[in-house]
Amino acid sequence: MLTLVNRNQINTLAVLVLYMKHFLILFLLTLSLHSQSEYPQDYFREPLDIPLVLAGTFGELRSTHFHGGLDIKTKQTQGLKVYAAAEGYISRIKISHFGYGKAIYITHPNGYTTVYGHLQKFSKRLEAYIKQCQYDKESYEVEVFPHSEELLVVPDEIIAFSGNTGSSGGPHLHFEIRDNEERPMNPLLFGMQVKDTKAPYVNSVFAYPKDKNAIINGKNERVQLRLIPLKTGDYEVEKISAYGNIGFGVSSNDKQDLAPNKNGVSNIQTFFNGNKSLEIDFKRFSFDETKHINRLVDYEYFKRKKSRVQKLFIEKNNPLSLYKDAYDNGYVKIEDSTSSVYKVRIRDYHENETWVVIPVNGKFKTLELDTIVDTSHKTLVSSDQPTTLNSGNITVNFYENTLYDDSYIDYKVSSDTIFLGEDKIPMQKNFYINYDLSNFKAEDQDKLYIARFYGSYKKPYYVYTTRKGSILTARSKSLGTFALSMDTEPPTIKPINFQNKKWISKYRYLKVKIEDELTGISKYRATVNGKWILMEYDYKTKTLIHDFNDNIVKDTNNELKIIVTDNVGNSSTFEATFFRK
Repeated sequence: MLTLVNRNQINTLAVLVLYMKHFLILFLLTLSLHSQSEYPQDYFREPLDIPLVLAGTFGELRSTHFHGGLDIKTKQTQGLKVYAAAEGYISRIKISHFGYGKAIYITHPNGYTTVYGHLQKFSKRLEAYIKQCQYDKESYEVEVFPHSEELLVVPDEIIAFSGNTGSSGGPHLHFEIRDNEERPMNPLLFGMQVKDTKAPYVNSVFAYPKDKNAIINGKNERVQLRLIPLKTGDYEVEKISAYGNIGFGVSSNDKQDLAPNKNGVSNIQTFFNGNKSLEIDFKRFSFDETKHINRLVDYEYFKRKKSRVQKLFIEKNNPLSLYKDAYDNGYVKIEDSTSSVYKVRIRDYHENETWVVIPVNGKFKTLELDTIVDTSHKTLVSSDQPTTLNSGNITVNFYENTLYDDSYIDYKVSSDTIFLGEDKIPMQKNFYINYDLSNFKAEDQDKLYIARFYGSYKKPYYVYTTRKGSILTARSKSLGTFALSMDTEPPTIKPINFQNKKWISKYRYLKVKIEDELTGISKYRATVNGKWILMEYDYKTKTLIHDFNDNIVKDTNNELKIIVTDNVGNSSTFEATFFRK
């Protein structure tokens, strides 16, 4: 009997152990998933050793994209020490004339990647590494992907110095944190501190009809609403009358305590009669979708007023992942003889918030005839079908899904000038302009390019142009006026800090100014005594600079030769002799 009891106890114990084992596995799995869903708070250090003051916030609305990181102020100067945010290895180094300029990418053991852009120069060992790559490729612009054991970094290591390279508008450090799918995330999610006690503010509010049957204050068009600031910092809007399905839009910004910059907000929520209607959350996005920023903002209004109004509703062909809890795509339905309240809650990352309250009186009204737009003189371009516009030797191709919506374009041609109406229709993709140059002389074809006219003075600017046979092609995501132009003027090359047949032993740098007025610089090449030398090109100052510390120039008597070519192939050659000890 005792043996039987012991066996039963053993069986019961075995079942209990098995149960506890499964429970422990489930608990650990749940704990693991929970920990993966949170952002490590003490893993990344701040990349500078000064307090974080931002010139640009994550997700901020830019002309062609959402801002993918933090723009950290560097006290209006260059040369501040830039630290690796954590241990890892340098997985990418890219140097380009535009974009991030000089940039470093560090992959970390936890799967995240940090990015440091607009750098002035790298640390001593990284500078030596990348310059060897530049001399091997004989190119200032390089992009390399070191293997995981090649360039290891340790915590608090100085990897570079802050600068103003690339498309930077002033000295600052661009800093990003990306997940393992290369999607940028808000670095403030990882515990970095920025002083911000100020709530967002609102510039303007608009109402939009969803379709031709919707009426807002008697009109079937976008209507700006009268904004009333309150002493609390919130806003009210003068009561509107409406009928049908409508949406709203808001232009808003945020400020921090230590900077006057107009920054982007972090989160927008809308509510209709107390029920959540839509949320826009700037926490993470992919680079592939950021090009669709013009589906979020009111593109036509931005082009006219230079103010970005965020539409609080989702139109078709909008692939952005920023939206949450979208009921009826953010639109609200207004019935006749009703009273409703629409609210907008705008927050920055630090939970400072501002509310906008919009009272709506439901009232049906017959549409005024003068709001009907005459499109008889325009050409319809389909959003889901290819459209080709032809006139003489000119062809304009809108391929499938170039536009977000079917749109009427005011298309006209006069001689070699193409009028494609105003730049107020957002594009998903580029459209293509083609000129057949068969009637031009062979020697002239090489000098022709396609220009787009800007501003009230209609100044022509070069559009990147390619030629295949006799067909000249340019692509653009902006409508406007385009024309066939010719550039026969070569670039200019002028010495800055030296003269021909002079000694320059006391100088560390050799500086030359290069410029091309019409089509811009395409490429350049510099040699001393027949040997290629690295010259950094700063397009903002139009300057080429060689550092003699590269130790390439070793002779006393030196023959300098620089060849500069513009975007249609015009070239200039500069030659000079200088002496060094």
